[in-house]
Amino acid sequence: MTNLVNGLSGFIGLTQNESAQSGKPVDENYMTIQDIESQYTSGLYTKRPIAIVRGSGAHLWDSDENEYVDCVGGQGAGNLGHANPAVAAAIAAQAQTLISCPEMFFNDRRAELIQKLIRIAPQNMRRAYLCSSGTEAVEAALKFARVATGRGEFVATMRGFHGRTIGALSATWEKKYREPYEPLWPGFKHVAYNDLAALDSSINDKTAGVILEVVQGEGGVRPGTADYLLGAQTLCRERGAMLIVDEVQTGFGRTGAMFACEHYGLEPDLMALAKSIAGGLPMGATLIGERVGPLPPQTHGSTFGGNPLACAASLAAIEYLEVNRLPERAKEIGDWWIGELRRIESPLIREVRGLGLMVGIELKQKVTPYLQVLMRRGVLALPAGLTVMRFLPPLVIDKEDLWRVVEAVKEALATPIKAAAGEE
Repeated sequence: MTNLVNGLSGFIGLTQNESAQSGKPVDENYMTIQDIESQYTSGLYTKRPIAIVRGSGAHLWDSDENEYVDCVGGQGAGNLGHANPAVAAAIAAQAQTLISCPEMFFNDRRAELIQKLIRIAPQNMRRAYLCSSGTEAVEAALKFARVATGRGEFVATMRGFHGRTIGALSATWEKKYREPYEPLWPGFKHVAYNDLAALDSSINDKTAGVILEVVQGEGGVRPGTADYLLGAQTLCRERGAMLIVDEVQTGFGRTGAMFACEHYGLEPDLMALAKSIAGGLPMGATLIGERVGPLPPQTHGSTFGGNPLACAASLAAIEYLEVNRLPERAKEIGDWWIGELRRIESPLIREVRGLGLMVGIELKQKVTPYLQVLMRRGVLALPAGLTVMRFLPPLVIDKEDLWRVVEAVKEALATPIKAAAGEE
């Protein structure tokens, strides 16, 4: 692990390589992967100083052949693990048959997938719109709610995250994402999460929909209570608004059920899906409940939505989840793991919370230095805000790897803050 330790003095915003920063010409014959990306990338991403080149199951390897336990999980897109053989085989076979087929034509793979999605979804779901990402799925849900109700306003939640296109961004809470692009869609208001009284006072005869997550991911891994979630459903039905549930991160087994709303018996009117829907291939879907009613033809669409390649990958991914009972496994192994994390004795821990294999550790100070230590010890994890470590391991991960994560967390939290930040 020498290269790993020496190369990770801190998370560096690699927007330029060292030569570019110094103003010296770059010798392209000696550029690393990091150099090339840093020179030519958009600059929109703060990158960690490792280049991931290979994965298998719950493990990743960088360009120096250092191995990591992956608890980033493609930010939720890697539920089935890396290089899943069933998904890879389905993609290879379909790529040699038909890759692209717009929805002006019927298609066998698309027909099979939307039938399966409705079969595994909450009972009130009747139709599916296919797209290419989670933010597109949310955007579609917002548009469908407007069409269905004839209304133009929405209620979203504080700490909620729903995507970065203009409509989805209007529903997102975090100011750093919103402010550069204001003015956004008008008519959005944000109320406290898990506060049914606040929600009650915010829904009126102009409200097209209420959008929320069953477990807030980016907002700190915060599960909703049954009273709150079921109360939101009741309020929407009483007042003619659509309940939009964002399952982009929580769907497909992550929380210990195929969809997180199953834990509470929720029946959303619109449900946004993406991330692990196709085993890591870009894809999204908006499931449409019976209260939505007919949608006018040609009012929305997607060039790549429902393409046969993504549909074939999704069919294989869902079958793998079901055959291997990964949602049930996520619940069992997740309950055990959360229990072990809660046994860690550290004055830095404020709370450990989660559902299934979606877990957050809230600290009493900023998490970035401790995420650095975890990476130096071969564990990759995410922040969720400034003070929460977020873990989204593949559902195929074994207990040995999860125990390795527990030990790494113990070591990280016992590291003095200067050393954790990579300072001498």
